[in-house]
Amino acid sequence: MTRRMMKACLAMIIMMINPTTALAESVHESVHIAFGSCSHQDKPQPIWQSVLKEQPDMFIFLGDNIYGDSDNIDVLAEKYSKLNAIPGVKALRAQTQVVATWDDHDYGKNDAGYEFIAKTGSRKLMLDFWDEPGTSPRRTQEGGIYTSYIVGESRKVQVILLDLRWNRTPLIAETNLLSLARLQLEDRGPYQVNPDPEAKLVGEAQWRWLENELQKEADVRVIATSIQFLAEFTGWESWANFPADRQRMISLLAKYQSEPIVFISGDVHWAEYSRLETSNIWPLIELTSSGLTEEWKAVSPNIHRVGNAFPIANYGVLDINFVGPKTSVELAIKDAKGDILIQQKLDVSN
Repeated sequence: MTRRMMKACLAMIIMMINPTTALAESVHESVHIAFGSCSHQDKPQPIWQSVLKEQPDMFIFLGDNIYGDSDNIDVLAEKYSKLNAIPGVKALRAQTQVVATWDDHDYGKNDAGYEFIAKTGSRKLMLDFWDEPGTSPRRTQEGGIYTSYIVGESRKVQVILLDLRWNRTPLIAETNLLSLARLQLEDRGPYQVNPDPEAKLVGEAQWRWLENELQKEADVRVIATSIQFLAEFTGWESWANFPADRQRMISLLAKYQSEPIVFISGDVHWAEYSRLETSNIWPLIELTSSGLTEEWKAVSPNIHRVGNAFPIANYGVLDINFVGPKTSVELAIKDAKGDILIQQKLDVSN
């Protein structure tokens, strides 16, 4: 019996036992979302056995879903075929709603942005692979493959997938050897913050779309960003390299947020939980899960990190529970065996 069928049976039992109480307090409803990033198609992927046991309502691929790294569409297609041949991936796609955005390696080139010459062909290939309908706006809209979904029945969880490749201004690489050495000693990457207010991570068409999405009815929102949002400067790719766009996102949430919002991200090859208090009634929270196969031992500093970071294969889980007027959000990172590495519970009833 699937998780969704079990929910429906439980609701019927509650109504049969005490219909008056059930109507007064509303039926228990929950949404179970799993997610991950950075899966190399040529490496073993035992982690899917644990993911499948979760029986999620939705699985979100956050990017680097293959390591394509080519402007040759035939090369990218061959690597997607390898991913699809992995038994765990095939089983997941057969039993679960699977959605995806991309990051640089499945976009087609390491750390690439708007300048990538094969992005139109890469978009078609990516959307074909993930079974996007032929009439989907993602195939032709300005600014890339961003989209949103609603999960749940009477209570709604909105899942927003961003595109941080299509319009992104090129990164600025550090060239001073002393500065590069210092960054390396601090476990940071080779990039600088771009101070230009015109530098773009997100294009204007996507900003307009996102502002409209944030005004749609939802009880909880999940914003999927392929690179980290809350982390301050790490030297690697992150929103912090584009401070004007990062602040624009924070200001947009301050304007429209009236419900809990959880950012989920990937890319860095470690897992962590981050939290930032703002002037809004809700703190900004982010759960990073990376990677499904990839690991990186030199974890960069993050002043917003709560607890430890885990540079081992992992996946993320969001359990969103509605009981009458009450809402709770449980966040977890689990390793390849399904053991919990990070766990946070947010009571957002008030």
